[in-house]
Amino acid sequence: MSRQPTIEWQVAGACNYDCSYCIQSARYRRGALDVQRAQLALAFFATLPGSWEIKCSGGEAFAHRAFIDDVVPQLMQRTAHRISVLTNFSASRRDLMRFAAATRGRLEVFSASLHLEFVALDDFVSKARWFVDLLDPSVRFVVNQVVLPGREQDAARCRDRLAHDGIRWFPQLYKVKGGVAPYPDAEALRALVGDAPSATEANVAPSYRGRRCWAGVEYLVVDKEGDVYACRTAKRHGEGHLGNIFADPGAVKRLAAPAICGYDICPCTVPANRGMIEGVGPAAAALDDETAHHDEAASA
Repeated sequence: MSRQPTIEWQVAGACNYDCSYCIQSARYRRGALDVQRAQLALAFFATLPGSWEIKCSGGEAFAHRAFIDDVVPQLMQRTAHRISVLTNFSASRRDLMRFAAATRGRLEVFSASLHLEFVALDDFVSKARWFVDLLDPSVRFVVNQVVLPGREQDAARCRDRLAHDGIRWFPQLYKVKGGVAPYPDAEALRALVGDAPSATEANVAPSYRGRRCWAGVEYLVVDKEGDVYACRTAKRHGEGHLGNIFADPGAVKRLAAPAICGYDICPCTVPANRGMIEGVGPAAAALDDETAHHDEAASA
């Protein structure tokens, strides 16, 4: 798999859920989608050469009417890029139908996060089966779920229920400030994610220190304030700032070349699964085995 240029775009900060285990504190889960600012973001995206994947997230993008009413149609009309979305899947069936229709032929990955604090598993699965039938077969639909320490059996129950209905389940380890939370029951965790899961199988927040990475060149993070960063970890360390598309989109400068990663944690599997980290992910697997499967999941 070759590199797939990708932008992770935090469309808005506010979310209609308030999960007890959300890694973002409540003070950061604020900010509605501003249509005028969204237009500036779309104008910036339109200047990018070739076809990028614009991965929209929040907060919760669908909780803001302008996302489905304005942003999605404008992204389809004004750019040649593809779209992906990370959502808690709380949107109405009507809005999901509109989204599927508007993105027909351009939707790459639909990541639905399962939060048992706000939805019953059977209801979630029923809705997922209905929605998958609306999508083109090429769309990768995946259910993400945070595996909470001590709640591994809940995660296993969800995994098995989704598998029964042919729906891909993607586990994510519970992150805390500075890394991953401890899991007292190592065997229970191993039963869910295996001994050494790849980035297509689970999000375990590994380190890629010392590897050449194309983040900042063909992978960008755009937050709700319009700030552009090379990657999530760089932002967390107050580094890798490439400009602000709201203040001066023309001043945003991507890195000229890939750099060696100097971080001890990569909290998101998107860079690895889009071929950004040399020697890691589907691109590396394809070098070893021409029959290797391609990227089938996106993280939160």
